[in-house]
Amino acid sequence: MNDRDWLAERFEEHRPHLKRVAYRMLGTLDESEDAVQEAWLRLSRVDDSSIENLGGWLTTVVGRVCLDMLRARRASREDSTDAWLPDPIVSVDEEGDPEQEALLADSVGLALLVVLETLTPAERLSFVLHDMFGVPFDEIAPIVERSPEATRQLASRARRRVRGARPVPEPSMAEQRSVVDAFLAAAREGDFEGLIAVLDPEVVLRTDRALPRGAPGEVHGAETVARQAFRFAGLAPLAQPALVNGLPGFVVSPQGQLFAVAAFTVAGGRIVEIDIVADPDKLARIDLG
Repeated sequence: MNDRDWLAERFEEHRPHLKRVAYRMLGTLDESEDAVQEAWLRLSRVDDSSIENLGGWLTTVVGRVCLDMLRARRASREDSTDAWLPDPIVSVDEEGDPEQEALLADSVGLALLVVLETLTPAERLSFVLHDMFGVPFDEIAPIVERSPEATRQLASRARRRVRGARPVPEPSMAEQRSVVDAFLAAAREGDFEGLIAVLDPEVVLRTDRALPRGAPGEVHGAETVARQAFRFAGLAPLAQPALVNGLPGFVVSPQGQLFAVAAFTVAGGRIVEIDIVADPDKLARIDLG
């Protein structure tokens, strides 16, 4: 085995971790893969004998690449009014792609990724690297070009915003699934009161593309969300249970063509957030097997 093959083998050992870092930073699978690939290109151009901690070095590089990508993305969206949701990680089988299963096993819900998208790029980097992956602030500081103390403050601000906006999911997966199933049953039967019963009064529904007689964007409140659910109730019989970012949800695939992915956040026995991904580009990246 030559030196490059040996280095490539070591890089592949770190790839699943790097993909998780990038996905939390970016929320998109193709950009995450691009960031990880860029880390490999940078590694292949340096003298690896000078790297004492390869995992730490690669994590820092991926963080730096993601920061640049977030800044560019934020600038391009300043004048955009389009709704945005993360790429979902979906599994309908117990066995699936090993790399995707690794993401699912340690995944974060779409609701959290939506909150992370509201942070500044520097806040997101500081929070993700420190709070989710345990990277010390003195290693994050050079990436964001701040002092360690200022970087700590970035993470602290991000943490407060996340805690204030993120619903804490019901700990029982069985309870979550039963609530989602009750939502589907009520939608199929046209049971408005049944929908209201499983929706939190302050529930939020987000969609990233117009659904039948609906529109992309965000709606709030149990009655409004229930009425919106009725607008695409005809699709409910086609819904198939799935894990979406590790939480119960469903996919809709009429005639085998993936049409939408629905992710639910259940807290206190009721649905507090629904995220429906229907963007064709995002759906095209999902392999249901």
